[in-house]
Amino acid sequence: MSMNFAPPAVDSLDMWSATVGLPEQVASAADDTRDRRSGLALPGHDAIENVVVLGMGGSGLAGDVLKSVAAPFMPVPVEVVKGYQPPDYVDAASLVFAVSFSGNTEETLEATEAAYEAGASLVILTGGGQLAQLATEWEVPMLPILDGIPQPRAGIGAMAIPPMLVLEEIGLFAGASQWIQQAVDQLRRRRDSFERDGNLAQQVAHRIGRTIPLVHGAQDLGEVAAYRWKAQINENAKCPAFSNVYPELCHNELAGWGQHGDATRQLITLVNLRHEAEHPQIARRFDLVVEALREVVADVVDVVAEGDGDLAQLFDLMFVGDMVSLHLAAAEGIDPGPIPALEDLKRQLADGTT
Repeated sequence: MSMNFAPPAVDSLDMWSATVGLPEQVASAADDTRDRRSGLALPGHDAIENVVVLGMGGSGLAGDVLKSVAAPFMPVPVEVVKGYQPPDYVDAASLVFAVSFSGNTEETLEATEAAYEAGASLVILTGGGQLAQLATEWEVPMLPILDGIPQPRAGIGAMAIPPMLVLEEIGLFAGASQWIQQAVDQLRRRRDSFERDGNLAQQVAHRIGRTIPLVHGAQDLGEVAAYRWKAQINENAKCPAFSNVYPELCHNELAGWGQHGDATRQLITLVNLRHEAEHPQIARRFDLVVEALREVVADVVDVVAEGDGDLAQLFDLMFVGDMVSLHLAAAEGIDPGPIPALEDLKRQLADGTT
């Protein structure tokens, strides 16, 4: 897509295009899943007592989106597992989504095998690899991740949308399709705003500059959005970033600003992610914490979600953060695509080297 502001000079995997294509990715993932879901051998509504999502990194974030947006409206609990073992309660009454972009994520593979052995109903969402082979071997439902996505973190729409529509098909998340359409509409509006020079993402990236962002969000969808910002800045801009969540941070982190103000006001930029679903007391907490921290951070930046519904507002906040991370990368001449530090760690784990 043609943009009025320049993409990064170095972008070997074309992360820029993948990122600005998020509205189409969400819409395509929805269309593809609706075409496939009725043909899947899914369990009945009354057979499910809990839902578990297995995944790491960008794949695991798909579970976070589901839990933050859908779980409050579902009749059964949702849990996200980012590790090697599913919860002990997983059994024949569990619906387990195993999500792996590559299909070779070792934590997800091990947890999926444990869930299968426990008798859970499985739905596998993957781009191939060993997880796809297991789906064929076990004859369990599988949904392919859309093609053409350069990195897992650029596929949040392709991985977050299918589980919602599967749950809608089963009858556990009514209205998912409407929420998804509202999210697509908002993502398109936000992208239109990115075409203007001096847009919000550019402004926020400029204000962060070479400082370290600390991203605060309110419980549930704000927490997921803040974590997404942190992870995208880590991976795309290759720089430190941290996140925390209200109200929990008011019970610990706030006390940690009592020292080193001379250093933190040079190093830390506070980014507040706001949305309409905040508890009234959370809004007061934001104000009081900003009042306490304003003199010990370099800057305080507010980003307010737009759109109709929780899913639209969550995707809106994440989309802004994605673009901020790309602008930060561009400002330093960083290639946002490759993540050699993470690949080196995987290689060392695989071959036993240090």
